[in-house]
Amino acid sequence: MVEDAYQCLVGILASTEGAKQLVSGGTLSSLCEAYLKQNHGWTHALRILTSLLTSQPDNCWKKSRNELQCLLVKLSEDFGTECGSHKFHLAEILPVFLPPSPLLLETSWGENCLRHLSKGLFLILSSKLSVAQRDPAFKLAACLSNVYGSSWIMIDGRGEKSKFLSLLVNLACVEVRMALEDPMPLDSRQATATACYALVEMGIQECTKEEGHPMLGDLQKLQLLQVMQEACAAVMYYLQQVGWEKIEDPFVLASVRLLGAWLAEETSCLRQGVIQLLPFLVHYMRTWFQRGVTCRKQLKEAPQMALLSSSWGAVWPGDAIRFLLPALCHLSAEEAPRKILISEGVPALLCEYYQQKWEIFSTEQDLAAERKYEVQLSLQSCCGVFLNLVVTEPSLVCQESCFVSLLKLLMQSLPEKLLREGQLVLVANLSTLGLMMSRLLASSPVVQESFSQDFFLAVIKFLSHSHVLSCEPDEEKQHIALSDGYAQAWADISELWFLGVQAFSACLPLLPWLCTLVLTSGWLQGILSLLDKASPESVDFQLVPVLQALLTQLAQISAPCRELIQHHGGIEKANIYGMAALEQCLSEMA
Repeated sequence: MVEDAYQCLVGILASTEGAKQLVSGGTLSSLCEAYLKQNHGWTHALRILTSLLTSQPDNCWKKSRNELQCLLVKLSEDFGTECGSHKFHLAEILPVFLPPSPLLLETSWGENCLRHLSKGLFLILSSKLSVAQRDPAFKLAACLSNVYGSSWIMIDGRGEKSKFLSLLVNLACVEVRMALEDPMPLDSRQATATACYALVEMGIQECTKEEGHPMLGDLQKLQLLQVMQEACAAVMYYLQQVGWEKIEDPFVLASVRLLGAWLAEETSCLRQGVIQLLPFLVHYMRTWFQRGVTCRKQLKEAPQMALLSSSWGAVWPGDAIRFLLPALCHLSAEEAPRKILISEGVPALLCEYYQQKWEIFSTEQDLAAERKYEVQLSLQSCCGVFLNLVVTEPSLVCQESCFVSLLKLLMQSLPEKLLREGQLVLVANLSTLGLMMSRLLASSPVVQESFSQDFFLAVIKFLSHSHVLSCEPDEEKQHIALSDGYAQAWADISELWFLGVQAFSACLPLLPWLCTLVLTSGWLQGILSLLDKASPESVDFQLVPVLQALLTQLAQISAPCRELIQHHGGIEKANIYGMAALEQCLSEMA
């Protein structure tokens, strides 16, 4: 009867509606209980559970979280202690039983599961095994790495953790090289190679980690960086050889993603290969971006249409660019690769990409927090690339019409962003990029539009709210300190803030009406008040030159500004703070 019952369940499972009914009807609880108690036919129960969780993981966890939690605890315990062939079967199916959200690090039972999984994987990967036995271990480790980074490695003792991590990344790099350098067809090894890509990416992230308590020592990092460099060189060779013919292959997307992760941290050691590969990477980005635009239009018309996917999860087809954006920030700062990027039309492509991302960020209110943060990072990375081009190729900005369109978008979008909390890094990027471009495009009609005043007022708000007067209980005089919101983000925005003040100063003689905005906004009065009330010794040495440049420009261009500065003892302040240029300007114009 039990065997017949399982046959019935398998029959019901064969249809989509049947699978839904099994989940909603509470069958999961009975199947979990059958496995946990090892009742007759428990292997059938495990197979059916595997099918259900493969087809609808979210529904299963939502409906039967407690039962699946108990089941996962049992499966992971078995995986950690089993020594026979069942261990390798568990390695194959365990990825299906992992919760869809990062639940395991949030609970004590979840951490116990990770300990058992780490132990089981360590035993497998440190043994001499066949390919068929090792591959499921790579895939399970990759699933854990995708969700938890390296945090899932919970072997007792830091030394054992670093040993396991080094072993895992080393083996993954060897597997990548064997798969990509083998003259035989790659098809049968793609799934494993893609899993190893995720493990190499985890290694890259761990080797670049400096804060907190890094799992790896300096010598271990150097050793891993060498083997990861060799693996990435193999990826570049593979893309150069077959990438042009296999644009459609998801494995090429996975290869581009790994290469992007490597180039985000290191572009010099494989420099010649990177330069040779750039035309392909640009072609790949453009191809999938254009298809992504088409797909987005189709999705608006048919929401049920599925997105493209890779082994790293759901991936928007246009986001091949996202994987390479951090690398483009580095490459656009170097002359040789920058020339190639410009000749291949990357500025115009990124302007289109930025506009699309901005539309998603600003209009899709129900965007998941994780997805919104991802889009925000893409916008910030785009700004980084554009800033490099503005600084190194100013003539290009004046010649390419796409930059005028970009500046218009920046001017229209920045005031809106300032009204939202938690977007200070994005605001810093938009403000500084907009100022740097306005300096070059001051004669463009877009800078004279009515919305440009809103932009500059928003910029003034960003620049003027950074510093405040602060007084510690044991100090007699106040000092200049960062305001609360800025202090938290200063490591990410300080360079942009200083560059922004310098760019604003450079805009003043080109756009004299800015002086009126500085006066009416109260920014000038605020600066003078800070300098008047603060202890000169407390002022950051980097702050004095940028404020001097700003005050000097205001004094030279605007009589009302000059009078206000003089009224507040400008010459005396300039002398106290060592602002020689300001002191000379005020003395000559007195």
